[in-house]
Amino acid sequence: MQEQESRTSSFTTLAAGPDFRHELEIKRSRFITVLRRTDSEEAARALVADLRREFHDARHHCSAFVLGPDRSVQRSSDDGEPSGTAGIPMLEALIRRETASGVTDLSDVSAVVVRYFGGILLGAGGLVRAYSESVSAALELAPLVQRRRLRLCAVRVPHAAAGRLENDLRAAGYAMAETGYEPQATVLRIALPDAPEPLAEATERLAAMTSGTAALEPEGTDWVDAPLPH
Repeated sequence: MQEQESRTSSFTTLAAGPDFRHELEIKRSRFITVLRRTDSEEAARALVADLRREFHDARHHCSAFVLGPDRSVQRSSDDGEPSGTAGIPMLEALIRRETASGVTDLSDVSAVVVRYFGGILLGAGGLVRAYSESVSAALELAPLVQRRRLRLCAVRVPHAAAGRLENDLRAAGYAMAETGYEPQATVLRIALPDAPEPLAEATERLAAMTSGTAALEPEGTDWVDAPLPH
């Protein structure tokens, strides 16, 4: 998603890694929930296709996904279950999932619940509860991270001054990104929250540290994973 499409600077998502799986048995029916981190509709639909192949003998492969920093893309499918009893409850479980700080900002997550029918009808209300609970229970156990958009800024300084300035920046609490090297300068990079205030503050700090001889050069933004705040 391009930067101009959203000014959201952070959201919660699954930690990078393999699919997360969790299973519930409700009145002899098996509900196998699979969560995958996805950043496009194509990737979300690929999860459904993968699980249709893996669980080819299951009766239902219901799905829901939320995409984008501002959660602008939300889709769900009942896949043969009575209308509104599977996909929508699954989607609600995704979008209403709260972090420890009470924020509901989960995104770039796809959920598929594979159901093996156990011979006992659950009724519409029972299905809604089962699919909602399946996704909610998986999310309670799945590894989650905060996805943050940070603004990268370069600082070009003489090679001899780079080590000391980097130490000063770290001591001031700035997160350092990749360092580059040019014939006449070392290029230090710091990662700042993507907002005007931190950029202005860092500009003043750098001017004070270097007696005005160095300046911040914005280089755009990038998304990075960080632990969830407690």
